[in-house]
Parts: sequence; C-alpha cells; structure tokens
Amino acid sequence: TEDIAAQVSAIQNETAQAVTAIKGIGSTINKVNEIAVAISSAVEEQGAATAEISRNVTEASNGTQEVTTNIASVSTSAGESGQAAAQVLEAANGLSQNAEDMRKKIEDFMEGL
Repeated sequence: TEDIAAQVSAIQNETAQAVTAIKGIGSTINKVNEIAVAISSAVEEQGAATAEISRNVTEASNGTQEVTTNIASVSTSAGESGQAAAQVLEAANGLSQNAEDMRKKIEDFMEGL
C-alpha cells in the first residue's frame, strides 16, 4: 500500500505540474489574443488614415485642376483684352488721322475766304 500511496502521490504531483503548465499556456493564449486585438485595431486605424490621405489627395488634385482651368481662362481673357486694346488703338489712330485731315480742310477753307 505504501507503493500505491507513492504512486498516487506522484500522480498528484504530476497533475499539479500539468495544471500549472495549463494555466501558463492559458495565460500565454490570453496575451496572444490581446496582441492580436491590438494589431487588428492598428490595422483598422491605418486603413482609416489611408482612406483620409486618399481623399485629401483627390481633393488636392481637383483643386489643381480647377486652378489650371482658371489660369487657362485668365490667359484667354488676357489675349482677348490685348486684341480689343489693339482694335481700340487702331480706331484711335484712324480718328486722329481723320481729325488731322479735317483740320487741314478747315484751314484750307478758311484761307480761301
């Protein structure tokens, strides 16, 4: 019976060690789970940040396109203004010539009186 008691005692010791090991494994599994949750959260945050960056890049691109369109419009308007100014200058030169011709005719008429 002492032999049986020794064997039971040995089994109890081995069982206690197995329980301790299982608790350690359970603790390790819990830590791994916590790390996995943290990684999952970080990945989700990174995805949200990436989406925000993408949205900002799209908005910047749209803004750049709008600026380019406005510059082209201003350039066209400046060209049209330049053409109009040239026409006004040509008309003014014509009027100046007409005024000079009229002055000469009036002068000739007055001398003829």
